Amino acid sequence: MIRTAQFDDLETIVEIYNQAIDARFQTGFTERITLDDRIEWFNEHTPDKYPLFVYVVDDQVAGWLSVSPYRAGRGALRYSVEISYFIDTAHRKKGIASQLLVYAINACRQLNYKTAIAIILDKNTASMNLMEKFGFKKWAFLPGVADFDGVECNHVYYGMKLNES
Repeated sequence: MIRTAQFDDLETIVEIYNQAIDARFQTGFTERITLDDRIEWFNEHTPDKYPLFVYVVDDQVAGWLSVSPYRAGRGALRYSVEISYFIDTAHRKKGIASQLLVYAINACRQLNYKTAIAIILDKNTASMNLMEKFGFKKWAFLPGVADFDGVECNHVYYGMKLNES
């Protein structure tokens, strides 16, 4: 089941994000985050503007997806959003990310956004494959911009025009 995240979900959202931080190459963060680190972020994700969705299995959050402003505060970019998602390691390879992504694309269209962007580290090939599977195109490549303890990797921007299929 997919639903809008509630504040009670935030602890699990943070736990899942910390799994990605620990695994490396799934987010640019290198230090684990705390619940307090994410309260303001959570409050900025309102269902009517920048929704935050969770996928629930047996009453537990198994994954989440956020729709966030792309380059917040820049009026010319107000119709573009960034999509990020993270799945609990115990629930990967079950189609949860696919379901969240389809759900979010539809929500973005209903919210009248024109462009969805996903920014992915190139060592995260599973995420790049998922974006391509659902029609996102590789729009930009930033070589060697991320460094994980001396291991460099690239940032790849994927985009989708939401008024196109």
